[in-house]
Amino acid sequence: MIKKVLVTGANGQLGKTIKELYQINDLGLEFIFVTKQELDIKKKDDIKSFFSKRSFDYCINCAAYTNVEQAEKTPEIAYLINAEGVKYLTQTCEDNNVVLIHISTDYVFDGNKIGSYTIKDLPNPINEYGKSKLLGEQYIQQILKNYFIIRTSWLYSKKYGNNFYRTILKKAKTEKELTITTEQIGCPTNTINLAKYIIDFILNKSIEYGVKHFCDEKVMTWFDFAEEIIKENNLSNKVKLAKAKNYRTFAARPKNSVLL
Repeated sequence: MIKKVLVTGANGQLGKTIKELYQINDLGLEFIFVTKQELDIKKKDDIKSFFSKRSFDYCINCAAYTNVEQAEKTPEIAYLINAEGVKYLTQTCEDNNVVLIHISTDYVFDGNKIGSYTIKDLPNPINEYGKSKLLGEQYIQQILKNYFIIRTSWLYSKKYGNNFYRTILKKAKTEKELTITTEQIGCPTNTINLAKYIIDFILNKSIEYGVKHFCDEKVMTWFDFAEEIIKENNLSNKVKLAKAKNYRTFAARPKNSVLL
């Protein structure tokens, strides 16, 4: 029996990766990919109307407001998408018996722990982005029984989106020196690996619902990651990397983003 899967936020790096890997498949999965223009999760009535015209078994929610710096300055838009929009989507999934697979973040933690964060650790976000994502998680847990909340860290695609990998690559081709922080540690996570992890829940018909952590295995600083990117693309002779401990950003960021 074919499983019908809705993917929101299809223009983001994860949505595009899922589309590239699975739009055409022989796995018994039928995907509907919708962009913000096609389905804006901030609009409750639009979500209800969209679901009333179609039948889905799963909804993979890739729609999110991810501008951490801007969220600190204008938090209302982050909450509107990451919390209220998620609530609207969750309520509609509940009404239509749809399993929700929601993508969350390491930023729900404060980063003060020594060692990896597990699903048993209590969230304590230190910026507005993290707070908005945590509120979205809480809405899901209050409303739904059949859900997967997947927290990931330092997500990047080599092909799509505005992310650290693509930013470093772009700057390395135009600048002689890049200053990168060593203050934060995490596990850079490729969207390809996260996409496969998500789809496995569907293929395996998993009913082990709840909060999950997924990231790639290698722990490193942003400087280490930049170094890997430069080496991988044979740019070591073209750009110099400099270490910085006190890299200032408007939003506070967790120093430890390692998930287990």
